[in-house]
Amino acid sequence: MKRKLIRVCPLLLLLMLALSCFYGCGGCGAKKEITVRYLNFKPEIAEKYKALAEEYYKETGVRVIIDTAASGTYEQTLAAKMSTSERPTIFQLNGPIGYQSWKDYCSDMSKTQLYGILNDQSLALRGDGDAVVGIPYVVEGYGILYNRAITDKYFALKNRATSFSSMDEINSFEKLKAWTEDMQAHRAELGIEGVFAATSLKSGEDWRWHTHLFNVPLSQEFDEEEVDLTSGPVKEILFSGEGEFRNLFDLYLNNSTVAPTMLGTKTVSDSMAEFALEKCAMVQNGNWAWEQIRSVSGNRVRAENLGFLPLYTGAKGEEAQGLCIGTENYITINSKASKEEREAAENFLYWLFSSETGKRYVTRELGFIA
Repeated sequence: MKRKLIRVCPLLLLLMLALSCFYGCGGCGAKKEITVRYLNFKPEIAEKYKALAEEYYKETGVRVIIDTAASGTYEQTLAAKMSTSERPTIFQLNGPIGYQSWKDYCSDMSKTQLYGILNDQSLALRGDGDAVVGIPYVVEGYGILYNRAITDKYFALKNRATSFSSMDEINSFEKLKAWTEDMQAHRAELGIEGVFAATSLKSGEDWRWHTHLFNVPLSQEFDEEEVDLTSGPVKEILFSGEGEFRNLFDLYLNNSTVAPTMLGTKTVSDSMAEFALEKCAMVQNGNWAWEQIRSVSGNRVRAENLGFLPLYTGAKGEEAQGLCIGTENYITINSKASKEEREAAENFLYWLFSSETGKRYVTRELGFIA
């Protein structure tokens, strides 16, 4: 009996080693599953991205994990994740300033298929030499959104103090101010609480004013001072357009749904909910706002009633001014990721902007002007 056991033991050992190999490495010769992690910048479309990732998995078998930073915390979230096992394979750069912070993690994307299908390659973000370190994934415009259902109701009033008969006539701050203040006076008749939605001043939610609104007088100053933004950093900002900035900002505050003393607790979500529920007629935001509006429970705003006004501040010649349009949203691939992960990231991004499924999501669900 003993001698039989001695003969069988080597076979048992071999079987144990084989099982150890199979379970320890996922099966001898089994291919490791590649996962792409994408750190999303836009919380308002996080669920859409997750649904998109599921579609991609069904089509390709490659898993894409969507992580989303809370509003106003993208840079902090990116820094926290970059040194962990959850480091993103794909992340966003906020223009040249963002590149300076993350240049050691940016791949050269000049040879990617995604760069190859970019209509205007001059829009790509370039790093050292000819390296393409970021590709713009959306062109955005912002201004003052208005609801035609409410503005038309104002134009139908017999006792209004202005002579305007349509929004097409509002092409300067002077006209915007006169129209807004009279509309505020008739707010009860119009069924609104104020002309403008609450001006969100909660910490992390004030980017619409210190970035978007500030850009208008700042760009005017750069034009007047003939500042060459390609020659190096701007060392001094005079803020010569302070009066123009104050004009429009005060118009928001004085014709709002709430008193100015309440604005320190108001968020962008609060503002967009007010607009969606027709508690106001106008709100400063961008073309991406439709996703926020239509997702509000009880939304009353119809897509065909949305209109856009430029940010009129009282600047000289503003009658010819249009919407603010451009991009600060670039995607890049983490150069610290493995070669397989980088290739998988390239394939996902190309699929997103070239396949029928991807293009449908980009235009209809994510709402991008790509």
